[in-house]
Amino acid sequence: MRIDPCRVSSITWRMKFVSWNVNGIRAAVKKDAMDFFEGCGADFICLQETKATVDIVKGLGWSSGLTVLGNEAEKKGYSGTAIVARREPNSVLYGMGMPEHDSEGRVIAAEYDDFFLVTVYTPNSQDGLRRLSYRQDWDRDFLSYVKGLEKTKPVIFCGDLNVAHTEDDLANPKSNRKNAGFTDEERAGFDTILASGFVDTFREFTQGKGHYSWWSYRAGARARNVGWRIDYFMISEALRPKLKASRIRPEVLGSDHCPVELELS
Repeated sequence: MRIDPCRVSSITWRMKFVSWNVNGIRAAVKKDAMDFFEGCGADFICLQETKATVDIVKGLGWSSGLTVLGNEAEKKGYSGTAIVARREPNSVLYGMGMPEHDSEGRVIAAEYDDFFLVTVYTPNSQDGLRRLSYRQDWDRDFLSYVKGLEKTKPVIFCGDLNVAHTEDDLANPKSNRKNAGFTDEERAGFDTILASGFVDTFREFTQGKGHYSWWSYRAGARARNVGWRIDYFMISEALRPKLKASRIRPEVLGSDHCPVELELS
């Protein structure tokens, strides 16, 4: 992103947002992720699973004038989120203000004049669903958090939500019926997000199967497009009239996830 920062004074201007679970920002940069960041034309880049300290994220060589926000986990080399923006926010919130959730660096909220931008790395329920109960608590508390922000102004939240909502959102729904990311409980949590008034922006433009944002490294899954759609841009209903585009970028390599994009105008 070595370009001159541009000033965007209002949400009535066209803005582009990118979200990407980089699965280790240092590893992604070694795989030319910075070329994508520099060329994608985004006003806001949201990252998940940075697996790095805030200082490391800030020191990656971003162009001058950009605001780089980072939240790191207490456990080194684990989780972590970041926002890189052309506009300095009015305020920043790190975590949800809930000690039971905030030790893993999973949430950053940046406040602007017309909206909150939130990046989130939702906990995985893990093998054997050993963290499913905690995941259900997280889903409830995170939704409460963003709905609280929404009382002030509209919210855009994005990131790896670690759930494929419907059978169209993964290649093999039957064999994954009770696996992490496709349990009834996790899918019901996503139903609740939609029922609360948030919009799954990708599905406003594209329906059907075959559109995925994560692929296992095993068995050539990405080449065969045997994947899951678990990375999302969600917006408050109030922003629906501003929605211009929402897309997945499967051709962008560097992680087991690919970037997803949102445009508001």
